[in-house]
Amino acid sequence: MQIAVASGKGGTGKTLVSTCLLRILGDENSALIDTDVEEPNAGLVLMASAPETANVSRLVPEIDYNYCNFCGSCAEVCNFNALLVLNEKVLLFHELCHSCGACAYLCPLAAIKEKEHPIGVIEEARLPGHGRVLTGRLNIGEAQGPPLIKAVKKQGERAALRIIDCPPGTTCAMIESIRDSDYCLLVTEPTPFGLHDLELSLEAVEMLGIPGGLVINRWQGEDGELLALSGQTGVPILGRIPFSVELAQAYMQGRDPLEAMPVLLDILSDVFRQIKGALS
Repeated sequence: MQIAVASGKGGTGKTLVSTCLLRILGDENSALIDTDVEEPNAGLVLMASAPETANVSRLVPEIDYNYCNFCGSCAEVCNFNALLVLNEKVLLFHELCHSCGACAYLCPLAAIKEKEHPIGVIEEARLPGHGRVLTGRLNIGEAQGPPLIKAVKKQGERAALRIIDCPPGTTCAMIESIRDSDYCLLVTEPTPFGLHDLELSLEAVEMLGIPGGLVINRWQGEDGELLALSGQTGVPILGRIPFSVELAQAYMQGRDPLEAMPVLLDILSDVFRQIKGALS
């Protein structure tokens, strides 16, 4: 089972929920996969062991000027404007390249080869009794996160239970993170910004055809427009985590949130029970 924990904006509590779910449900055949590759923090929150690392690369074109006649076919076929032929020179913009391979495949003179371009690392750590923590960490300056997200998800695909701690927003990175999940748990907060960005996330989940449910974090007794949105979309509210200063303090100090707020165990256990029911 793969459960993606996502949201429309940062700071709603995705990592809180995903790490607590691993603490509650995880065993040696479980994995928490942190796909927020620009600023991952699940391993830090869980105080996981020192990680093992593996480098990740993607393919980018390399021009062989012994064969290139600057015909411009490569630039014409590139949908992302990563290639520009100018004054008998081919300019390549790695940050725009999506590694599709079309330029190399369609070059009439076979003047383009593909080479490895390092984009980041995968860190793998153990959380005794709860499984593995897999983290994708993008190199500084790299603009393409999805290839690294694919790689870190692939490394955890053999785990029976996979919890994906997704990046915020509804960009390509979020879409790649929730893709192929059995269920998407959207964490939100009862604020105007939370509501607005949740609507965008719901559209993304619906587009991918993934069943989903809501968890309201920092709940203070009123659901307001979130309840109305749930009714309109048919996406149920599975749980409400009450606002708690003690929980926030424990989280900031690196202590176990389940000890700071014991009722959180019951809330998230019930959320998982409802997810299993929806999938069955």
